[in-house]
Amino acid sequence: MIASAPDSRVFRDIFSTTAMRRIFSDEARTQYYLDIEAALARVQARMGIIPQAACDEILRHCDVAQFDIALLKNQTERIGYPVLPVVQQLVALCKDGLGEWCHWGATTQDITDTATILQIRDALKLVEDDLRAISESLAALARAYRDTPMAGRSNLQQATPITFGYKCAVLLAGFQRHLQRLRELRPRVLVGEFGGATGTLASLGAAGLKVQEGLMAELGLGQPEIAWHTMRDRIAEVGCFLGLVTGTLGKISMDVKLMMQTEVEEVYEPFAEGRGSSSTMPQKRNPISSNYIHACVAMVRQNVAALLDAMVEDHERSTGPWEIEWIAVPEIFLLSAGALAQARFLVGGLQVDPARMRANLDLTKGLIVSEAVMMGLGPALGRQRAHDVVYDICREVIAGKGSFLDLLAGHPEIRPHMSRAQLAPFLDPANYVGLAGEMVDRVLAKEI
Repeated sequence: MIASAPDSRVFRDIFSTTAMRRIFSDEARTQYYLDIEAALARVQARMGIIPQAACDEILRHCDVAQFDIALLKNQTERIGYPVLPVVQQLVALCKDGLGEWCHWGATTQDITDTATILQIRDALKLVEDDLRAISESLAALARAYRDTPMAGRSNLQQATPITFGYKCAVLLAGFQRHLQRLRELRPRVLVGEFGGATGTLASLGAAGLKVQEGLMAELGLGQPEIAWHTMRDRIAEVGCFLGLVTGTLGKISMDVKLMMQTEVEEVYEPFAEGRGSSSTMPQKRNPISSNYIHACVAMVRQNVAALLDAMVEDHERSTGPWEIEWIAVPEIFLLSAGALAQARFLVGGLQVDPARMRANLDLTKGLIVSEAVMMGLGPALGRQRAHDVVYDICREVIAGKGSFLDLLAGHPEIRPHMSRAQLAPFLDPANYVGLAGEMVDRVLAKEI
């Protein structure tokens, strides 16, 4: 029986991905433990701390395929942690008692935390792939629709015109920052742990830091300057990073849902036969990917909060907050992977309707560019008087007393300064997108 959505046989590829599940599976986690034990044995054999024969025998059995996962489950429930049961099985697999040399000088949390960092390293590679793919799709949209005018919106009301390329470039700039954050956090986060009981490496004497250095080199991780058993900022930082990433994905899903409304219809999620259908309303095309992104994002955010709570740990080894990470870290990555996959699909095949964007711009019959008129009249009337005059004319247009252009052209304060022909260009929304195109170009010029 499977109860959680990311592992459900029905929902698993909606709320997560196969690749991310593989990293956080029991088998993969156990193999990460064994990879660390193998690396530790190699380093200690080179340094003469354990016999080479012991190292060779340990390496022969650091393969999860040789381990009994059902037995591991039962032993973990009895002991409380999975590392000791793994070590016990490894010792038992090794001949002539040579397995007793494994795990030499290490403690359970050293192996657990370093395995978590290895999982995070591999999981972040998947995240980066998705971030780059989404960025490339957004760049293509920004380039293709650089000069396609549409309504900008404030408080769900039409504000001033923008271009759809500008809208996409705003999102692209956010993903560029996420990729920058990812580059910056890796050296801080991808650092292993090997400190022994309370982090002082007392069990290995003077050789402790050399063993630690060699172990991290074997694993391709940074060496900690001091133990971090109860300083959990590394884990919390990567969680917060994914909270930011999925927050941006939520922004995409929100905008797409709003733009797919029948009254708007400016973009649509990619079409697939039957996708988004209603059981009762044949005409409907629901924003399926956007809905799933929204759900994943909400749950990631809650788990990020749990990771921050896990930072409040006691003394040198904690009593409970640490275990919060065992739940929250996999959930954050699994659900982030689901949101990223849905967004990658959505943005990669987004259907855009420039004609509808233009039609929506014309809904207010020129009122959307009232600011342009006001600014155009400002030098002649003064900015405040121009604002008041245009404001009053807008109220008349809304009341049905005439067209915006007619009322502007006929106004006694405006007529001496601008003719109807001079006013007309101000009422074309395409003429009032500001420096949107140049800003799009600036974003596109940055390396993804």
